[in-house]
Amino acid sequence: MLSVTLFMKLREYTIDDTEEIIKLFYGTVHEVNIRDYSKEQVDAWAPANIDIEVWIRRLEDKFTYVAKESTKIIGFGQLEANGHIDCFYCHKDFQRQGIGTQILEQIESKAKALKIKKLFTEASITAKPFFESKNFIVVKKQEVERRGQKFTNFVMEKLSHNCSINVQ
Repeated sequence: MLSVTLFMKLREYTIDDTEEIIKLFYGTVHEVNIRDYSKEQVDAWAPANIDIEVWIRRLEDKFTYVAKESTKIIGFGQLEANGHIDCFYCHKDFQRQGIGTQILEQIESKAKALKIKKLFTEASITAKPFFESKNFIVVKKQEVERRGQKFTNFVMEKLSHNCSINVQ
């Protein structure tokens, strides 16, 4: 059974979250995804010199949800208007505690409100089991390139009738 952090709050992104989100992204990729990818791959995926302006535009451009415990951001996820789930990360110290589930439920709720029929994502090797546990199916395995490194990930989707949305 998953234990859910008791004092977690889920809310929409604000510009003040940007630096902490970048640190969470970098830390998660370098300390969690390193189990499934090489050092060269994670360095290409999450380089040390991340451009904050690019991230501000990226975070403002989508429906970005932030999970916070007290004053610390412990996860975030993004939904695009076409049903694409873009960034979806949980802090390295808060893995397997239900944070991702709550973020995904918020994304599904927003998708339902927007009448989106299908959610889809490109899940890393690391994230694939999480999305499978939430009834996403693998459409295809693929290789993508970023900064000269090749990565395996999985195009996954979930039709809206498979969404288990718990709106409170």
